[in-house]
Amino acid sequence: MTTQTTGATTVPRDDAAPDRPDLRHVLQQAVDEGFTGIQLRVNDDRGEWVGSAGASTLDRPDVAPPTDGYIRIGSNTKTFVAATVLQLVAEGAVALDTPAVEYLADLPVDPRVTVRMLLQHTSGIFNFTGEIYGPEADVDDGVPWNGATMVPGIPWQGQEWVDSRFRHFTTHDLARLALSKPARFEPGTDWSYSNTNYALARLVVENVSGSTLAEEMHRLVLDPLGLTQTSVPSTTTLPEPHAHAYYRYELDGQVTTVDVTEQDPSWISSGGDMVSTTRDLHLFISGLTGGRLLPPPLLAEMLTPLAPAGYGLGVFVQETGRGTVITHNGGIAGHGALMYSTPDGTTTLTAGLSYVDDASLSLAGTFQTVNGRLVELVFGAEESVPSAG
Repeated sequence: MTTQTTGATTVPRDDAAPDRPDLRHVLQQAVDEGFTGIQLRVNDDRGEWVGSAGASTLDRPDVAPPTDGYIRIGSNTKTFVAATVLQLVAEGAVALDTPAVEYLADLPVDPRVTVRMLLQHTSGIFNFTGEIYGPEADVDDGVPWNGATMVPGIPWQGQEWVDSRFRHFTTHDLARLALSKPARFEPGTDWSYSNTNYALARLVVENVSGSTLAEEMHRLVLDPLGLTQTSVPSTTTLPEPHAHAYYRYELDGQVTTVDVTEQDPSWISSGGDMVSTTRDLHLFISGLTGGRLLPPPLLAEMLTPLAPAGYGLGVFVQETGRGTVITHNGGIAGHGALMYSTPDGTTTLTAGLSYVDDASLSLAGTFQTVNGRLVELVFGAEESVPSAG
């Protein structure tokens, strides 16, 4: 059953699977609570259900988002990168517990930092999008207090980012910036989500293979799983069809909203630069968890969570009322993506969201609420799942 919700109208596309009014209701709730549009794909023992709600653009509220539109997937990119690195481990080209600097000889990486630490966010390396030093709890609406210190990185919020969103960064630029800053903690002693870890993982792939990340990812991940709608983009545009992404900021008391669908995502590198669809996210996460990509021992390592973060190697591992779910979510300047699977790949939930972003991340709470409602419906219990990046 495929549906598109335009206003109050739901149009059935296929009678092969039962309708899911509960899912349609959550999609409409997401729109009512502030998202411009949402597209959803669920595969489970009831078949495949695909639907969308809201609008593709702010100026055409009568046109629903495409049910399989292209979207910037943000930090879901990290799972693709981790899978690529692990495929190189399977080939013997990379070792997880080897110091990363052995593959990054041109960068001043602490020799105690291993490849595993990059994939698991335990390196302590500064996050090039900014870092908070001090107790993370001592942060209110992004403003540090009680001794915590915010050290900025590259521009990624506000008018400064909007005006510079076509600026091109090399991954080496981002890595050198991060490595010029103090580490957050000693390698391997703590956990902290950092986009730099995955920028460095990208460089490991490229230095070892002599190819670009995109080329290696196609060889090792995308082509084996039949993903034809996923890319590491080299242009600022998105393929058609797609819903639009927006960003708003205030200047001199005036609020300006800008269409930021087109941007150069090199500012986030492989911390979150990829483009995909709900179809390909389903094929990826079901193929990965279903054992069609990695050798069983490596898959087991990938899906073994580190306490207390619950993070494996490029995935979060969460518990619900019906058991474990493997997930990674992401958001990037007006686009977001959800990706969930049971450990055997038989039940998946993938979604693309479009919205008006801002420096205060005002939809972050709603983003988590929508996640929780969908996870409750598909996997049996509500979960609050991190969605950084």
